[in-house]
Amino acid sequence: MDAEGLALLLPPVTLAALVDSWLREDCPGLNYAALVSGAGPSQAALWAKSPGVLAGRPFFDAIFTRLNCQVSWFLPEGSKLVPVARVAEVQGPAHCLLLGERVALNMLARCSGIASAAAAAVETARGAGWTGHVAGTRKTTPGFRLVEKYGLLVGGAASHRYDLGGLVMVKDNHVVAAGGMEKAVQVARQAADFALKVEVECSSLQEAVQAAEAGADLVLLDNFKPEELHPTAAALKTQFPSVAVEASGGITLDNLPQFCGPHIDVISMGMLTQAAPALDFSLKLFAEEVAPVPKTRWS
Repeated sequence: MDAEGLALLLPPVTLAALVDSWLREDCPGLNYAALVSGAGPSQAALWAKSPGVLAGRPFFDAIFTRLNCQVSWFLPEGSKLVPVARVAEVQGPAHCLLLGERVALNMLARCSGIASAAAAAVETARGAGWTGHVAGTRKTTPGFRLVEKYGLLVGGAASHRYDLGGLVMVKDNHVVAAGGMEKAVQVARQAADFALKVEVECSSLQEAVQAAEAGADLVLLDNFKPEELHPTAAALKTQFPSVAVEASGGITLDNLPQFCGPHIDVISMGMLTQAAPALDFSLKLFAEEVAPVPKTRWS
């Protein structure tokens, strides 16, 4: 998927509302520092100071557009950053540039960090010869999910379900509440109808078989060690070849290759959004170059 085209996934109204909430959070009242900077025209350079994948341009643009500033990018979305890189320039009233500075940098650093972790995970999986889906999870920061899910996509990973309505996930607590695996999956199947898939979290081959027999489309083998995961997945696929298998729980960039195998279709990693280190960016104002006044020769 072309990283540049991913901006089309972001509804303009949702994007604008999200940006407004960020700006209100950072400055809900008087902005005393605006008296220092003033409202004169100014420009600033955006610098990337750590390596990784650039992600978050649409959000960055939306922040400064809301503040009557213009952004000019030098690198496309999804670019590999090599520090120190001049990534963009922003022009507008000085107090507006500085009002958006921290919000924009926080977002860009976090989004790019997630894209970088996702890209590293996909590269690791492909290096192990595995062609399945590396995915994120619903372990996201409240109020920041859209950015984090977008970052996963820029990095080449799958976002998994965006929210509870994107997939009917039957977990261990649902099974307990429903009174058993079969009943839980049957109710989920009825609720999903034809439009949604049903995925069931399982802790053993027996549970996985029960889930598949009851109509699950996907089986999540959660917190399995690699030596247990692959035989379980193989046994399940032998009986139910059309059921997809997802592995999750405790998977990191270091041990990811151990979870890659021919019977695993999806590997989901909560660390991609929960533990990805943010990239380092800075926004520095600079003075406009003034054309030199030609010297006059008096005679």
